[in-house]
Amino acid sequence: MYVHVNAAVSADGKLSTRRREQVRISGDEDFARVDRLRAESDAVLVGVGTVLADDPSLVRFDREHRETVEKSGVPTRVVADSRARTPPDAAILAGDAPTTVLASEVAPSERVETLREVGASVVVAGEDRVDLTRAFDELESSGVEDLMVEGGGELVFSLFEAGLVDDLTLYVGSLVLGGRDAPTIADGEGFVDRETFPRLSLDGVERLDDGVVLGWSVEEQA
Repeated sequence: MYVHVNAAVSADGKLSTRRREQVRISGDEDFARVDRLRAESDAVLVGVGTVLADDPSLVRFDREHRETVEKSGVPTRVVADSRARTPPDAAILAGDAPTTVLASEVAPSERVETLREVGASVVVAGEDRVDLTRAFDELESSGVEDLMVEGGGELVFSLFEAGLVDDLTLYVGSLVLGGRDAPTIADGEGFVDRETFPRLSLDGVERLDDGVVLGWSVEEQA
């Protein structure tokens, strides 16, 4: 399965403010680019932190472009949610687009059942947190070949840690948010040994709106 992480960050590398409020970093041209990326994907993944903070619906995509790339149906919405905290009235569960929740064994059974009752598919993989490798195997077996990841930072770090990222695309906007506690593209514990740093190969640079889009492929670790 091909995994493409995409995000918009400030000039100082922040996803949002220290209050973790949603901030518009890019503009209409970049929104159109993201709509095309979603159209090229079989599924779009976010972490539960993004669901709780922003309540995204993830239903917007470029339908004409999806026909061009010969993808059928609509992209499946996926939430990495170890403890099944996704609210049953969350926007990501609304509408006709399918939703899959990736949970772990510590998720309370009543929460899992509630999510299933409102129409979500629930994949349980891992003991106290989602085993992303196992969960992705489940997604792939269900037909997901191209997965787009839209954050947040804890999830993206975990994906890099597990060696599951193929490409990274960042829109870097022309504003500074600051804040030592403001989220970044790869939060979590962080890498400390040079040998474990994920290495990237720059594939392209494009000016868009009032910022720049940077695209990298992830090099295989020795």
